[in-house]
Amino acid sequence: MRSSTTLRKIIEATIFQSETRRGKVYDIVHITVIISSVIITMASSVASLQQAYGEVFYGVEWGFTLALSIDYIFRLYSVQNRLRYARGFFGVVDLISVLPTYLSLLIPGAQFLAGVRFLRILRVFRIFNLPNYQYEIQALYEALEASKRRIVVFIFFVLTCVIVLGSLMYTIEGPENGFTSIPLSIYWAIVTLTTVGYGDISPGTPLGQLLSNLIMLLGYSIIVIPTGIVVTVGGRQARKSSTICPNCSVGEHREDAVYCWKCGRSLSAAADHP
Repeated sequence: MRSSTTLRKIIEATIFQSETRRGKVYDIVHITVIISSVIITMASSVASLQQAYGEVFYGVEWGFTLALSIDYIFRLYSVQNRLRYARGFFGVVDLISVLPTYLSLLIPGAQFLAGVRFLRILRVFRIFNLPNYQYEIQALYEALEASKRRIVVFIFFVLTCVIVLGSLMYTIEGPENGFTSIPLSIYWAIVTLTTVGYGDISPGTPLGQLLSNLIMLLGYSIIVIPTGIVVTVGGRQARKSSTICPNCSVGEHREDAVYCWKCGRSLSAAADHP
């Protein structure tokens, strides 16, 4: 029992603690495997490469899958709360990243879903000391959280626009010009409003062309609104003070901050001695 507990702690320290040399090496190898796996998946989707190296790609992909499967099993074995890990973000990503190759035995082509493995690359922040990015991540989260209602209203406004404009374009152009249904016309309105412009459908009447010009101008005017919402609200939410941490000398703290975002020391001493 003691040897089992010791082994479990060693595995946990290696996999989850990147502060140690062994943990950092494991993370680097892990990320290298992920990047290599995604590259192989992309290469195997190229017809000429698949024809020439298909068997090699198949064998290498199974090797990566087995390695990541073992990694997932070790993670489940070593964590204290297995259910919490399995249901968490990285737990779900770790599981999904190994499923495509197994599913390809039943569903041909499913192995190309292995590109989802690249989500595991988010663990790279652990190698470069995630606490250094804590303030930036928190500021981004607070900006999105504070502006989510305005973003929902904006999306509803855009949705209303494309439904009205698509219906109007269907009435103006009709099936004879390619606008065979209102849903297809709404698709055209979305493509035009976002300034993507695939060109698979285009108006043929002067009135329809005039309307499309107005939609494109409207698209240019509203496409920057989400960015403005996040920046404006986020700026109000995350104003910085000039307080310097007395322990690590780091600045850029929020005005209402009590503790340093980097080292966790109280900022009261800095406030008393500017």
